[in-house]
Formats: sequence, C-alpha cells, structure tokens
Amino acid sequence: MQIKTRGIVLSFLKYRETSIIARVYTEQRGVQSYLVNGVRKAKPPGRIALFQPLTLLELVAYVPRQGGSLTRLSEFRCAEPYRSLPYDMRKSSVALFLSEVLGKSVREEEENPALFRFLHDSILAFDEQTVGTENFALLFLLHLANYLGFGAETGGEIIDQVALAGPAPVGSGLGNGPATLRLREFEQYFDELLRAPAGTAIPNGTVRRELLAVLIRYYQLHVENMGEIKSLDILSEVLGG
Repeated sequence: MQIKTRGIVLSFLKYRETSIIARVYTEQRGVQSYLVNGVRKAKPPGRIALFQPLTLLELVAYVPRQGGSLTRLSEFRCAEPYRSLPYDMRKSSVALFLSEVLGKSVREEEENPALFRFLHDSILAFDEQTVGTENFALLFLLHLANYLGFGAETGGEIIDQVALAGPAPVGSGLGNGPATLRLREFEQYFDELLRAPAGTAIPNGTVRRELLAVLIRYYQLHVENMGEIKSLDILSEVLGG
C-alpha cells in the first residue's frame, strides 16, 4: 500500500554508500522514517539537497507493516522551492536549529493537520521574510509549544518553571544557565514576544542566545528525554554578539 502526502524534512542519516534514512514530518502520518536509495550518487546531481533541514516535499511512500517503523519512498520531489532559506547563512542556521528541536520534540506517528499547517506556513513565511528574521526562532518555539501542549500565556510562566527547575542537566548543552536574577530580566522579553512580537526590541545576539537557551530548558522540562540541542551553539555564532 502507498500513500501520497506532503512532508517536512527533519534530518537524515547516511546509510551504506549512496543511501540515507530520512526522518520526515508528514501531513498524513506524522513522523516517519524512510529509506531513500541512491540519493548520494554523483548522478543525478542535487537529489540529496531535497533532504536538507525543513525542505518541503511531496511524497509517495509505502506504508510500513504493522509494528514496523522504516519504509521506502516510491517518489519524492520538492513541493515548494525556497527563495532564500538555503542560500542565506543566518536563515539556514535557524532552519538547522529548528529541525533539531522538532526532531526531538515532535514524535507522534499520527496525523495532526493543525501542527502540519503551522509548520508549513511558518517555514514558508520565514523564507519570504526580509526584516525581523533575527527573532523568528524565538517566536517559532513559543508558538510550537502551544501545539505540543505546554504553551505559555506570559513570560512569567516560562521563567517561573525554569527558575524552579534549577540548573540544566549535564549534557544538555546549556551549562548552568542564567542565574535566577538574570532570568527575571528576560521575563519582559518573553511577554513582548507573546503579546506584541513586531515591537519586541532585543538588544543584541547575546541576549537572544540566552533567551533561546531558556526556551530550550523550558522544552526539556516538558519533553521527556529531549536531550542536548547541539545546533544551538552554531546558531549562537551566526547570531553574533
């Protein structure tokens, strides 16, 4: 049996000499893993580019047998080509970061039309966005939390939970995190992002990086075994000071 569905690439692992195992968030079946043969061959060129983070695909996929988790793609193609995301270093770094967060926080293997629509529309909007892109990752994570069941209405909710939880666990990639007094300074930024995002003035990349770290810590409190987000350091370098 085959299904035709749209999908959003989360990540891939190299498999043997020319193949990959791709994790894709699909419109019809949630998170799925697909064995894709031959995409790392020199010819035809460029097919591996279709499996870069957050690429939007149209798929014809085999449905896995009951109890199985890995199947194959019969057909795949780019659904909606990006204008800027793969070519802008800042945007592609944000895409890498968000795809890692999605891969570790979105795990359901079932249809969720509202979540797929949010992801699809947000990514396309980001690709077309020319101003205010520096805060996109923060806004995306705040809104994604609503779809995952732990959205916050105020900055105080986020700060209270993170402060109460204490230091991030070893291996989280967040060190000890900001001190409690420093966390309280961030409350107003989260309030602004939640209530009036267009008017939010975050002073520099350092503060933006700390806000992202706080949000990742918040996610770790709600998503079991989320673990470290390795690409946060890469994104921090790109965001600058």
